[in-house]
Amino acid sequence: MLGFLFRGLTAEPQRGAALFAAITAETRQPHWYVEGKVPDTIDGRFAVLATLTALAAVRIEQAGDEGNPVSVALTEQFIEVMESEHRELGIGDPTLGKKVRKLVGSLSRRVELWRRTTGGEGDWNESAHLSLYNGGASAEAILHSTEALRRYWTRLEQTELQALAEGRIG
Repeated sequence: MLGFLFRGLTAEPQRGAALFAAITAETRQPHWYVEGKVPDTIDGRFAVLATLTALAAVRIEQAGDEGNPVSVALTEQFIEVMESEHRELGIGDPTLGKKVRKLVGSLSRRVELWRRTTGGEGDWNESAHLSLYNGGASAEAILHSTEALRRYWTRLEQTELQALAEGRIG
C-alpha cells in the first residue's frame, strides 16, 4: 500500500538477481569445500559467497560510473538475500538489522581487501586466507583457493559489464 514511499534504490526490484544467482552458483561448487577445505558450514559458505561477491563488486567498479547501477543492484540483492536467509534461520526483527549490517560490513571489508589485491597491492595467498578461512588452513587448501579465485577473477575481467549484469560470467 505504501510501496511508493519506500521504493528501493533500483527501479526494478529483481535487478541484480541474475548476477547474484551466478555468484551463488559459483559458491556451490564442491571444490571450495573439498580441495579448498573451506568449512562446509553457514559461516564457511558465507565466506565464499562474500569473497566472490566482493571480487564481482571490484570488477564492476572498474567500469566507472557506468557500473554504479549494477553495483547498487548487486549490493541490494546481497542485503535482501542475507535478510531472507536469516529470517529463515529464525533470527527475528529485534536482532535482524544488526546481523545484516554486520554481514554487509564483512562484505565491505572483503571488497577493500580484494580491491587492493587485484590492484597489485596485496598477496593473493594472504588475501585468500583472510577472506575464506576463519583460523588455520593448510598450505594446499590455500593454494587451491587462491588459484580458484585467480581463475574467477580472470573470468570476471574478461566479461563485459552488460553480461555481468545479466549474470553471465565468462
